[in-house]
Amino acid sequence: MEHIKTHYKMQRETSSEPIVIEGPLSSNELQQYHFHEKLTAFRPAHKQFEALQKIADFPEGRIIVARTLDTIIGYVTYVHPDPLERWSEFNMQDLIELGAIEIIPEFRGEKVASNLLEISMRDEFMENYIIISTEYYWNWDLEGTKLSIWNYRKLMEKMMAAGGLLPAPTDDPEIISHPANCLMVRIGKNVPEESVKKFDELRFLSRNKDRSMREGL
Repeated sequence: MEHIKTHYKMQRETSSEPIVIEGPLSSNELQQYHFHEKLTAFRPAHKQFEALQKIADFPEGRIIVARTLDTIIGYVTYVHPDPLERWSEFNMQDLIELGAIEIIPEFRGEKVASNLLEISMRDEFMENYIIISTEYYWNWDLEGTKLSIWNYRKLMEKMMAAGGLLPAPTDDPEIISHPANCLMVRIGKNVPEESVKKFDELRFLSRNKDRSMREGL
Protein backbone atom coordinates (compact mmCIF):
# COMPACT_ATOMS: atom_id res chain seq x y z
CA MET A 1 0.00 0.00 0.00
CA GLU A 2 1.34 3.41 -0.96
CA HIS A 3 0.77 5.89 1.87
CA ILE A 4 0.11 9.30 0.31
CA LYS A 5 0.46 12.37 2.54
CA THR A 6 -0.88 15.83 1.71
CA HIS A 7 0.15 18.82 3.81
CA TYR A 8 -2.54 21.06 5.32
CA LYS A 9 -2.15 24.19 7.37
CA MET A 10 -4.33 26.57 9.37
CA GLN A 11 -3.63 29.68 11.42
CA ARG A 12 -5.74 30.67 14.40
CA GLU A 13 -5.76 33.01 17.36
CA THR A 14 -5.58 31.87 20.97
CA SER A 15 -5.98 33.88 24.16
CA SER A 16 -2.20 34.32 24.37
CA GLU A 17 -0.78 34.37 20.83
CA PRO A 18 -1.39 33.18 17.26
CA ILE A 19 -0.54 29.57 16.44
CA VAL A 20 -0.15 27.47 13.32
CA ILE A 21 -1.47 23.92 13.02
CA GLU A 22 0.00 21.94 10.15
CA GLY A 23 1.14 18.60 8.83
CA PRO A 24 2.01 15.95 8.09
CA LEU A 25 5.61 17.13 8.55
CA SER A 26 8.81 15.27 7.68
CA SER A 27 11.68 14.90 10.14
CA ASN A 28 13.59 17.67 8.31
CA GLU A 29 10.64 20.01 8.67
CA LEU A 30 10.26 19.17 12.36
CA GLN A 31 13.90 20.00 12.97
CA GLN A 32 13.23 23.61 11.97
CA TYR A 33 11.41 24.14 15.27
CA HIS A 34 12.10 24.03 18.98
CA PHE A 35 10.22 21.30 20.85
CA HIS A 36 8.66 22.72 24.01
CA GLU A 37 10.25 21.37 27.18
CA LYS A 38 6.81 20.77 28.78
CA LEU A 39 5.85 18.11 26.22
CA THR A 40 6.77 15.33 28.63
CA ALA A 41 3.61 13.22 28.96
CA PHE A 42 5.25 10.11 27.47
CA ARG A 43 9.00 10.63 27.97
CA PRO A 44 11.48 13.51 28.40
CA ALA A 45 10.89 16.19 25.76
CA HIS A 46 14.11 15.62 23.81
CA LYS A 47 13.43 11.88 23.66
CA GLN A 48 9.85 12.44 22.53
CA PHE A 49 11.05 14.82 19.80
CA GLU A 50 13.43 12.13 18.56
CA ALA A 51 10.55 9.64 18.51
CA LEU A 52 8.35 12.02 16.49
CA GLN A 53 11.08 12.49 13.91
CA LYS A 54 11.39 8.73 13.47
CA ILE A 55 7.63 8.33 13.07
CA ALA A 56 7.51 11.20 10.57
CA ASP A 57 9.73 9.26 8.17
CA PHE A 58 7.85 5.95 8.40
CA PRO A 59 5.94 5.32 5.14
CA GLU A 60 2.60 5.53 6.97
CA GLY A 61 3.73 7.84 9.79
CA ARG A 62 2.06 11.22 10.20
CA ILE A 63 2.99 14.03 12.58
CA ILE A 64 0.67 17.03 12.81
CA VAL A 65 1.90 19.88 15.03
CA ALA A 66 0.62 23.00 16.70
CA ARG A 67 3.29 25.68 16.97
CA THR A 68 4.00 29.28 17.68
CA LEU A 69 6.40 31.04 15.35
CA ASP A 70 9.29 28.73 16.24
CA THR A 71 8.15 26.34 19.00
CA ILE A 72 6.06 23.17 18.82
CA ILE A 73 3.48 23.34 21.63
CA GLY A 74 1.39 20.31 20.68
CA TYR A 75 1.23 17.37 18.31
CA VAL A 76 -0.66 14.26 17.25
CA THR A 77 0.90 11.10 15.82
CA TYR A 78 -0.42 8.40 13.48
CA VAL A 79 1.48 5.19 12.84
CA HIS A 80 0.91 1.45 12.41
CA PRO A 81 0.26 -0.26 15.76
CA ASP A 82 3.31 -1.48 17.66
CA PRO A 83 4.24 -5.08 16.72
CA LEU A 84 3.76 -6.06 20.38
CA GLU A 85 0.12 -4.86 20.40
CA ARG A 86 -2.83 -7.04 19.46
CA TRP A 87 -3.80 -4.44 16.85
CA SER A 88 -0.84 -5.50 14.70
CA GLU A 89 -1.94 -9.16 14.73
CA PHE A 90 -3.08 -9.23 11.09
CA ASN A 91 -0.51 -6.75 9.78
CA MET A 92 -3.25 -4.62 8.24
CA GLN A 93 -1.70 -1.94 6.03
CA ASP A 94 -4.89 0.14 6.17
CA LEU A 95 -5.00 0.20 9.98
CA ILE A 96 -3.21 3.08 11.70
CA GLU A 97 -3.22 4.20 15.30
CA LEU A 98 -3.54 7.64 16.76
CA GLY A 99 -0.65 6.92 19.06
CA ALA A 100 -0.27 10.15 21.01
CA ILE A 101 -1.77 13.59 21.34
CA GLU A 102 -0.29 16.19 23.68
CA ILE A 103 -0.64 19.94 24.30
CA ILE A 104 1.39 21.99 26.79
CA PRO A 105 -0.67 23.18 29.80
CA GLU A 106 -0.62 26.86 28.75
CA PHE A 107 -2.64 26.08 25.60
CA ARG A 108 -5.15 23.62 27.02
CA GLY A 109 -8.75 24.75 26.82
CA GLU A 110 -8.06 26.49 23.49
CA LYS A 111 -9.38 23.57 21.35
CA VAL A 112 -5.87 22.98 19.99
CA ALA A 113 -6.25 19.21 20.25
CA SER A 114 -9.54 19.30 18.32
CA ASN A 115 -7.89 21.46 15.65
CA LEU A 116 -5.02 18.96 15.35
CA LEU A 117 -7.51 16.19 14.68
CA GLU A 118 -9.52 18.33 12.28
CA ILE A 119 -6.43 19.17 10.21
CA SER A 120 -5.41 15.50 10.26
CA MET A 121 -8.64 14.46 8.61
CA ARG A 122 -8.56 17.09 5.88
CA ASP A 123 -6.26 14.80 3.92
CA GLU A 124 -8.55 12.76 1.68
CA PHE A 125 -6.17 9.80 1.92
CA MET A 126 -7.23 9.30 5.55
CA GLU A 127 -10.45 7.86 4.10
CA ASN A 128 -8.40 4.79 3.14
CA TYR A 129 -7.64 3.94 6.77
CA ILE A 130 -9.24 2.41 9.80
CA ILE A 131 -7.96 4.75 12.52
CA ILE A 132 -7.92 3.63 16.15
CA SER A 133 -7.00 5.21 19.45
CA THR A 134 -6.70 3.17 22.66
CA GLU A 135 -7.62 5.29 25.66
CA TYR A 136 -6.40 4.17 29.09
CA TYR A 137 -7.28 6.19 32.18
CA TRP A 138 -3.81 5.68 33.64
CA ASN A 139 -2.36 7.79 30.81
CA TRP A 140 -4.70 10.72 31.48
CA ASP A 141 -3.54 13.90 33.21
CA LEU A 142 -6.15 13.72 35.95
CA GLU A 143 -3.99 15.60 38.43
CA GLY A 144 -3.09 18.41 36.06
CA THR A 145 -6.66 18.95 34.84
CA LYS A 146 -8.34 18.33 38.22
CA LEU A 147 -11.02 16.34 36.38
CA SER A 148 -12.62 13.12 37.57
CA ILE A 149 -12.04 9.99 35.51
CA TRP A 150 -15.52 10.20 34.02
CA ASN A 151 -15.33 13.90 33.17
CA TYR A 152 -11.95 13.28 31.54
CA ARG A 153 -13.49 10.42 29.56
CA LYS A 154 -16.23 12.79 28.33
CA LEU A 155 -13.56 15.32 27.38
CA MET A 156 -11.64 12.66 25.43
CA GLU A 157 -14.76 11.53 23.57
CA LYS A 158 -15.63 15.11 22.60
CA MET A 159 -12.09 15.79 21.42
CA MET A 160 -11.84 12.56 19.40
CA ALA A 161 -15.22 13.25 17.80
CA ALA A 162 -13.61 16.29 16.14
CA GLY A 163 -11.60 13.77 14.11
CA GLY A 164 -14.55 11.42 13.58
CA LEU A 165 -13.38 8.81 16.12
CA LEU A 166 -16.14 7.20 18.16
CA PRO A 167 -16.18 4.57 20.95
CA ALA A 168 -16.34 0.97 19.75
CA PRO A 169 -16.69 -2.28 21.72
CA THR A 170 -13.79 -4.71 22.05
CA ASP A 171 -12.69 -7.59 24.25
CA ASP A 172 -9.11 -6.33 24.50
CA PRO A 173 -8.02 -7.26 28.06
CA GLU A 174 -6.34 -3.93 28.81
CA ILE A 175 -9.30 -1.89 27.64
CA ILE A 176 -11.92 -3.92 29.48
CA SER A 177 -9.81 -3.92 32.66
CA HIS A 178 -11.47 -0.62 33.63
CA PRO A 179 -14.84 0.80 32.48
CA ALA A 180 -13.33 4.24 31.77
CA ASN A 181 -10.93 2.81 29.18
CA CYS A 182 -12.16 2.72 25.61
CA LEU A 183 -11.32 1.99 22.00
CA MET A 184 -11.99 4.90 19.64
CA VAL A 185 -12.44 4.15 15.95
CA ARG A 186 -12.86 5.94 12.64
CA ILE A 187 -13.45 3.86 9.50
CA GLY A 188 -12.70 5.75 6.30
CA LYS A 189 -15.25 5.72 3.52
CA ASN A 190 -12.82 4.03 1.12
CA VAL A 191 -11.92 1.11 3.42
CA PRO A 192 -12.90 -2.18 1.74
CA GLU A 193 -15.44 -4.45 3.40
CA GLU A 194 -12.82 -7.17 3.72
CA SER A 195 -10.73 -4.89 5.94
CA VAL A 196 -13.75 -3.93 8.04
CA LYS A 197 -14.51 -7.62 8.66
CA LYS A 198 -10.88 -8.31 9.52
CA PHE A 199 -10.93 -5.40 11.97
CA ASP A 200 -14.13 -6.69 13.57
CA GLU A 201 -12.37 -10.01 14.09
CA LEU A 202 -9.43 -8.14 15.59
CA ARG A 203 -11.64 -6.21 18.00
CA PHE A 204 -12.94 -9.48 19.43
CA LEU A 205 -9.77 -11.49 19.06
CA SER A 206 -10.00 -13.13 22.48
CA ARG A 207 -13.55 -14.33 21.88
CA ASN A 208 -12.65 -15.68 18.43
CA LYS A 209 -9.60 -17.50 19.78
CA ASP A 210 -11.67 -19.06 22.57
CA ARG A 211 -14.25 -20.21 20.03
CA SER A 212 -11.55 -21.75 17.85
CA MET A 213 -10.14 -23.65 20.83
CA ARG A 214 -13.58 -24.94 21.81
CA GLU A 215 -14.26 -26.08 18.26
CA GLY A 216 -10.81 -27.62 17.90
CA LEU A 217 -9.82 -25.38 14.98
